[in-house]
Amino acid sequence: MAQIRPFCAVRPDSVLASRIAALPYDVYDRSQALAEVTREPLSFLHIDRPETWFDNSVDMYAPQVYEKAGQALKEWISDGYFIRDSRPCYYIYEQVMDGRAQTGIVACASVNDYVNNVIKKHENTREAKEQDRIRHISACQAQTGPIFLAYRHDPSINEIMAKAMAKSPVYDFITPDNVSQRVWIIDDAGDIQNISQAFANIPDIYIADGHHRAASAVKVSLMRRKAMGLLPDQCCGDESDYFLSVLFPDDQLKIMAYNRVVKDLNGLGADEFLRRVEQKFSILSLPGRPTGDFPETKGTFGMYLNEKWHLLSPKFEISGDNAVDGLDVSVLQDSLLGPVLGIHDPRLDERIDFIGGIHGLEGLEAYCRQKKWAVAFAMYPTSIEELFDVADQHLLMPPKSTWFEPKLRSGLFIHEI
Repeated sequence: MAQIRPFCAVRPDSVLASRIAALPYDVYDRSQALAEVTREPLSFLHIDRPETWFDNSVDMYAPQVYEKAGQALKEWISDGYFIRDSRPCYYIYEQVMDGRAQTGIVACASVNDYVNNVIKKHENTREAKEQDRIRHISACQAQTGPIFLAYRHDPSINEIMAKAMAKSPVYDFITPDNVSQRVWIIDDAGDIQNISQAFANIPDIYIADGHHRAASAVKVSLMRRKAMGLLPDQCCGDESDYFLSVLFPDDQLKIMAYNRVVKDLNGLGADEFLRRVEQKFSILSLPGRPTGDFPETKGTFGMYLNEKWHLLSPKFEISGDNAVDGLDVSVLQDSLLGPVLGIHDPRLDERIDFIGGIHGLEGLEAYCRQKKWAVAFAMYPTSIEELFDVADQHLLMPPKSTWFEPKLRSGLFIHEI
């Protein structure tokens, strides 16, 4: 059962929250991060991407860069940009984008639950990306970016959240990308106990987004345990035994498509490529850019080739022995990207790139046009049920299978360890 607990958050002064809140560190490259902190000097990217304090001659992974993150965070706290709550609380975090709300509980999740697979994963992590956040957490002695967790909705938690949300929020603002952000505090002792007990009755929690941040926080905890002479499953007895999370009920989450773009046709001409594709897919050419959701049904694929859109429908039955085989991203990979285009390892192959569904079909067209890449594929989104099924079977999704919007903001909640 899940160990979810309240914590004493370090969080922005209410006057500064809208300026401090920032998109996650990994949605920016270095130049974009620098542009953002130039636009807003109080952006939390100054902490999450501390290379923005330095010019480009300084390696973004240099020790002094991480030291600067820790130093800047301490200064911003001492200067009053942040406050530290005096007793453990739960927090409610609501985001509204395009009229759709997702509302979660901000809390700390157990490192042991992660290790013991009560908190389930569906994605591999990369050592280099882990090491970056391990150094960042160690330098700040804090977790600064929440992990996006999901659970099967529970009426008792919904009731407590509704009660808290009847009060005035402590934060209420709209970010430059037009996403509403509101936060409430749950500090009633009875409500806190009831939330903790409700999660204790939930058998499984799932990482929706933030696998690298979660793995890094866990490894920092395990390193601290080792340094204390403890076994991996023996807790330190401090805040490092938990990691910062926002837990969302599954019925409020929407996964967007994660689309594919391929640089070339693997040495094939367009006509020969289409003949190869047509061996396994029916191809319907469309008169222009489709409107609305496209593709409209699971198991079909949009293809943009030579400035024209096509709808691909498999001529074969989609089936598999496990939850991964039936994913649309797996079907496209196994039936077209691999055998026809020669993309056998999409994690490493530089001939393929991935574009979040938030950018729409026009984003795929623009990518092909500007970079002169050959073909793009619009995907039907993976569902939250499919994500749960993959994790429940202890399997891993292909890379770039899910795209969540809106993104959780960093800087609204900090968990000191």
